[in-house]
Amino acid sequence: MPTFTFATLPPQTGRTVVVTGANSGIGRSAARALAARGARVVLAVRDVAKGRAAAAAMTGETEVRRLDLADLASIREFADALDEPVDLLINNAGLMVPPLGRTADGFELQFGTNHLGHFALTNLLLPRIRQRVVTVSSSGHRAGRIDFDDLNWERRRYRPMAAYGQSKLANLLFTAELQRRLTEAGSPVLANAAHPGLASTNLLHHQGVPTWLATLQRPLVNLLAQSEDDGALPTLYAAVADLPGNSYAGPSGFLEGRGAPHLVGRSRRARDLDTARRLWTVSEQLTGVRFALTRVSRA
Repeated sequence: MPTFTFATLPPQTGRTVVVTGANSGIGRSAARALAARGARVVLAVRDVAKGRAAAAAMTGETEVRRLDLADLASIREFADALDEPVDLLINNAGLMVPPLGRTADGFELQFGTNHLGHFALTNLLLPRIRQRVVTVSSSGHRAGRIDFDDLNWERRRYRPMAAYGQSKLANLLFTAELQRRLTEAGSPVLANAAHPGLASTNLLHHQGVPTWLATLQRPLVNLLAQSEDDGALPTLYAAVADLPGNSYAGPSGFLEGRGAPHLVGRSRRARDLDTARRLWTVSEQLTGVRFALTRVSRA
C-alpha cells in the first residue's frame, strides 16, 4: 500500500468538513489540507480572531464559527446554527495537563473539553453527518483509567496527567461505542480515531510547566517530535482512507512517535466494550445529549 501523504490526499470537492480547534496545531494543518483539496471547511474555534487569522492563510473555501467545547450552551448554539449536511466531523480540539479547572458546566476541564464537549457536539450534529466522525486521542490513553466514582476530580488530589489520560481513553471508548450504535442503527457513517504521535504543537508546550523546565524541554521536543503537518496525517488518514469503522490511526515509527500513518493498537482498557457502554450512559446523563439516530428499517 502506498505511503499516505498530503500529496496522496484524494480530492475533497463537494464535501463539508467541520474541524474543532482548527486555529492551531494539527487541527489547522488538517483543515488547511482538506480546504486545499476542495472541501468546504468550517473552522470551529473558541477564539474567532485566531480562527480568522488561520483561515486567511489557507487556500480554498473556509468559514470560521465560534465553538467553546467547555460550555454546553456554546456547543448547542453552534450545532443549532449549523443547519447544513456535514460530511466529515473532526473532533480535534483538546487540552493537555493544565492546572485544575472547571468547564462552564462544572466538569473537570480536560474531561469536560476533550471528551464531554465532543460527545455532545457529535450527537447534536449526528442527524446531519453523512460520512465520518474522527476523534483525536493520544498514546497517553494507555496510562488512563475511567474512574466512575470521581470522573470530575472532585474528591481525589488532582493529577493533570492522569486526568489527561482519562480524557484520551474516553475518546477511544466513545469512538467504539459510537460505531457500535451507528452499525446497530444501520447508518453508513463511520466513527474512527487517530493520534498524532509526538508532534511539535502548542500542547507539548503546555501551560502549567515552569519556565525553566519549558526552556529545557523545548529543544528536546523539537528534536524528537515531528512537525504539525506530519502530526495531522493520522487524522487525515482516519478521515479519508478506506478503513473499517472504529479504526485507530497513528504514526508507524518507533513507539508510534513519528512516521507515516497506519493502523495502530490500543490498550486493553480502550477495548473494554462494557466500560464504553457505561461511559456513554454517564456522558448522556452529564450532558443531557443523547444518541439521535433510530434504527433504519430494511425491506
